[in-house]
Amino acid sequence: MSNRVREIKRIGVFTSGGDAPGMNAAIRAVVRTSLYNNKEVTGIYHGYQGMIDNTVFDMKSDSVSSIIQQGGTILKTARCMEFKTVEGRAKAYENLKNAGIDALVAIGGDGTFTGAELFSREHDIPVMCIPGTIDNDLNGTDLTIGYDTANNTVIEAIDKIRDTAASHNRIFFVEVMGRDSGCIALNAGIAGGAEAILLPEKDTAIDELIELLSDAAGRNKSSMIVIIAEGDKNGGASNVAKRVNEKFDNFDIKVSILGHLQRGGSPSSADRVLATRMGYTAVNELLKGNTRSTIGIRGSEIVTTPLEEALSKKEIKLNEDLVEIAKIMTI
Repeated sequence: MSNRVREIKRIGVFTSGGDAPGMNAAIRAVVRTSLYNNKEVTGIYHGYQGMIDNTVFDMKSDSVSSIIQQGGTILKTARCMEFKTVEGRAKAYENLKNAGIDALVAIGGDGTFTGAELFSREHDIPVMCIPGTIDNDLNGTDLTIGYDTANNTVIEAIDKIRDTAASHNRIFFVEVMGRDSGCIALNAGIAGGAEAILLPEKDTAIDELIELLSDAAGRNKSSMIVIIAEGDKNGGASNVAKRVNEKFDNFDIKVSILGHLQRGGSPSSADRVLATRMGYTAVNELLKGNTRSTIGIRGSEIVTTPLEEALSKKEIKLNEDLVEIAKIMTI
């Protein structure tokens, strides 16, 4: 919290990094909360790239009408290498200043937060960050926007895959997103009744997996589903399936990589409410003088965490109770 609460007349809002269902609900909340407090709002297309390219526009209440149910982001998103340079950030700041933008709300993941923290320090512009990523891999919050929707999407896919697996005595290896985080794999695996779950945070040897599948086959299971996070150290679903098939050829083995369908779709009720609460809080925190913080949820309470603290904690730990539950549920 700064010692002096500066007057904010216009708030800029943007999305950056990977898109996530619920980002539009957050944009909507930022715009309408700002307008309610008699502040003007500028939308910035394509994240940090849009700051450099000066692709900005004035936002009114009707700018965010009928978007709460839409996936993706109406403000678009992009990677921006130029923003990583001092010169690029200086150009971005000049464009924001010329547009009359006094403060920023950034919606995105770890890379978005890192850029916002550095930009705010270099150019003394207030910034609040909202965690929008399906991976649920950010510090300072129990849940990120988009995670619940992605889980529901994966579970629906698993349910449909199990129908065909059971019809043909097949083992399906289903790859889900999670390069560094196994949150989707773990939660969707439990909810979908997977026989095994492979996570980036846990080492699972192929021989160990084959033993698990052999035990399941010995209990007369006619079909099995293995959930694999894309960042698993064994090299993804295709590689795991190939190695298992070399030693365990009793079953017809299939691979399904869910890919980017996990990012899309209409956000769940939980994500819409969470995004709305976070967008509302981000604006109010800025107006109170808070800056360089991320909005989060702990239990049922919306909280803020200094960006420096959130970014310094690199390791996101899995819920060990869920890991144990997943193990027990496979017997």
